[in-house]
Amino acid sequence: MRDGYLQRILNARVYDVALETPLEKAATLSARMENTLLLKREDMQPVFSFKLRGAYNKMSALSVKALKRGVIAASAGNHAQGVALSAQRLGCRALIVMPVTTPRIKVDAVTARGAEVVLFGESYDEAYGEARALGRRRRLTFVHPYDDPDVIAGQGTIGLEILRQHPGPIDAIFVAVGGGGLIAGIAAYVKRVRPSVRIIGVQPV
Repeated sequence: MRDGYLQRILNARVYDVALETPLEKAATLSARMENTLLLKREDMQPVFSFKLRGAYNKMSALSVKALKRGVIAASAGNHAQGVALSAQRLGCRALIVMPVTTPRIKVDAVTARGAEVVLFGESYDEAYGEARALGRRRRLTFVHPYDDPDVIAGQGTIGLEILRQHPGPIDAIFVAVGGGGLIAGIAAYVKRVRPSVRIIGVQPV
């Protein structure tokens, strides 16, 4: 399956909307750690997050019929904006279910891109359940934030860029882990192309 993901990543259509972000030296951190640390600047994406890559790659692979019906997602922020911008570019309707506790600024950022927002539940899990139910009733395609091959492949383009931007030796790539889609995509590419590079997941304690 790793070869399958490699091909998915190589063929990903993320650059219709996402940017190839710079890989920049973190001078202060490098000095503190007495090593060379590089940062992948995904905060420079149009929605300030890597989530755009996976959302667009998934949605751009949908059939014309599916796009015409529309898409639905559950999110408290970054994935919602990625889906909203992708829908805007692809000319399809997007419905985003967000917890009622979502800050107004995040809701406004999603509606500003043309998506419809439904506020439901006190937590992401409750919003997720409602999005699944609404999607079934309205026959909308659910865009999962991480557990989807096309989403994972979209995120995997970050790994492709890192190796292209830094062809020299790399000891390890540290990846923030939430749902796991980002690290899965990066690992699928990097471990296939340069298996000596360690992929290390990082979570808050």
